[in-house]
Amino acid sequence: MKNLGKIGAELRRRNRKQYTLLSACLFFSVLLITAYVSIMRSPTVLDILPEGGDSRKMVMMIFALAAVGCGVFSIYSASLFFRYKSREAGIFLMLGASRGRISKQLFKEVMLTATGSCLAGALLGTPLAWCIWQLFRAFLVDTQEMKLSFDPQAYLIALAFTAGILVALFLMGRAFIRRTNLIDIVNQQHKSEPVHDVKPWFGPLGIVLMAAGGFAGYLAPTIMVRMLHTYQTGWTKLFYLPFFVGLYMVLIHTVVHGWRQGKSRYRNIASRSMMKFQGRQTVNNMLVLTVLIAGAYFATFNTPMMGTAQIMEMENRPVDYAFHYRADQNLPSRSEIEAMAAKDKVAVTGWKDAETAVLGSDGREEVSDGGGKFHFEYRKLGGECNCISESEYREMTGKAADVQPGRFAAVMSEESAGKMDSDDKTLLTNMTTRKSMSFGFQRSLRFGMMASPSYYVLDDADYAKITAGLAEEWCERLVCFNVKDELQTYDFAKELFHEIVNRSGPECEVDEDYDRVAKIAANEAGKAWWGDEHPEIMKVSYDQPDSSQFRIGWKYMPKFRVLDRNDMVREYAVYFMVFLFISIICFAAVLLIGYTRCVTIAVNNRRVYDDLRHLGAAPGYLFRSVRGQVSKTFGAPGLIGTVLIFAYFVMILFMNDSQITREEFSALAVCAGIALGLSIVLWAFYRFTLRRVCRMLKIN
Repeated sequence: MKNLGKIGAELRRRNRKQYTLLSACLFFSVLLITAYVSIMRSPTVLDILPEGGDSRKMVMMIFALAAVGCGVFSIYSASLFFRYKSREAGIFLMLGASRGRISKQLFKEVMLTATGSCLAGALLGTPLAWCIWQLFRAFLVDTQEMKLSFDPQAYLIALAFTAGILVALFLMGRAFIRRTNLIDIVNQQHKSEPVHDVKPWFGPLGIVLMAAGGFAGYLAPTIMVRMLHTYQTGWTKLFYLPFFVGLYMVLIHTVVHGWRQGKSRYRNIASRSMMKFQGRQTVNNMLVLTVLIAGAYFATFNTPMMGTAQIMEMENRPVDYAFHYRADQNLPSRSEIEAMAAKDKVAVTGWKDAETAVLGSDGREEVSDGGGKFHFEYRKLGGECNCISESEYREMTGKAADVQPGRFAAVMSEESAGKMDSDDKTLLTNMTTRKSMSFGFQRSLRFGMMASPSYYVLDDADYAKITAGLAEEWCERLVCFNVKDELQTYDFAKELFHEIVNRSGPECEVDEDYDRVAKIAANEAGKAWWGDEHPEIMKVSYDQPDSSQFRIGWKYMPKFRVLDRNDMVREYAVYFMVFLFISIICFAAVLLIGYTRCVTIAVNNRRVYDDLRHLGAAPGYLFRSVRGQVSKTFGAPGLIGTVLIFAYFVMILFMNDSQITREEFSALAVCAGIALGLSIVLWAFYRFTLRRVCRMLKIN
């Protein structure tokens, strides 16, 4: 070789695996983030996930975790690349090459490699998202709403992520070139990044900090809103800091000491020592893996948590068919419904219907003070309240309410833990005559069909008195009936549903959050009701009765068990698919990062294992040493991430109503089954990675 160019070409040829590793890591990082962004910003998804809603916030939160994870992964792969380039740079320096020439060549190679890989990932990210979505439609569920569309502006986020990676690579390369000590450059590849020894109590203290930080971070915003009456709760996320400090402490303890006590821990002293000498890299990677696994499970568990509760609610309904409607609407009568059922060979049984009333109820209204502050003011007309007489309730449910005059009973679901104090007072107002009466709380009743919307049961005389002169538009009819062979009545249910929609007037074409009483009260006070300022939220369309937005949001949506059971997946298809897609992206990132880290372990420790082999270490001992490192890389994040997300969901469910209902227990059981299945997949990939690492180290 007569010139430095040929020497550089030969070195690049011999180190082509490092270029391939860097290209692959950058490509997959940008690919996954672009695919995520394409779905996250898709109009198809944004139409289903309301702006400011919890679902959209969860999607954004998990995206932030995925972006941080993939970003750290990209920077880590770049640091590995520069460690291997140090030997090449050292050779050029010893041969007399100038730093300027080395710098120019380095930046040229790195930027060409990184730019090509990132652009390829960005270009293929959207097609990947489209392909995965089409697989969902082909094998899971396909509806008109699932027709995927993309927002070109989503590429701005992907390009920003790509630009961040390229800037980080530029700064890392600049720092690499600025080293002045030739020996430091040559030995850069062999430098370790050990973590200092920690006390045995370090890990248990980390667990305590994780628990304290999780509780504090979750409760802080609620405390701020309820006690200080402010929505400026962004800074309360700082209460989560002890959680992440504790997580870092637990991972350091896992790397340095492990969790085995007694003499048995010395059997793994070689693998633990090797992990300790590369502790910073190992802990950082394990931290990223833990966060990504927790995010993936968070997305995965949302579907069963919602779906299981809905399935059990449907199956536990006391009647097969139920619907309510305004009395001024020309909806199908009993004879019409029975004729429609007879045409479809459906036998209607146990018909019950009752008169109910929509009254005005007092309450406290939230009034803004500006700057995120607010206070509550009492309002005589706070919102709508559905009421039914004691005799009508007994006719509908077969249960006596025994409501005393001047009192009311609140109807709740069978699993609800809601309660009221015996001295609570409610002022009910006839919205036609504006006559008001005060009622005190007596007891809670359990009947799921009147829990949403919830009803107040009044004494017959009180009901007649408060509803005297009530206009027809404020009266409603509640209809319940059963059918024989309910599973075979889907066609009848769908036909009846569409008949109800077709015969409902435009005044009923509203969302379930539409509140006529609150609107009237605001208008009479000379103010705009919040729903009028956001008409897109309050409006549903009769033109799309089979859309999820209509079926989930319509104020007068019937409860037909066979219809809800068969169409539930269709109604929530986009919602389910979004979170399934997110979990796939997060788990893909976990597998890629874990595999790259384990391969790095093999490469960095190759000489150590050669020395152990020459010192007489048996193949079984070498295998156990490798297994100890690879298993911790996958096992510790997998276990911690799974336990964390289960604890988080249990905390959320318990904090909601101070109990965990039967439906919630069932949902947690389903989540446990899913976690078991995904853990088996993670274990299988761990075994595949272990075999690859052993092959690289020539260990049988």
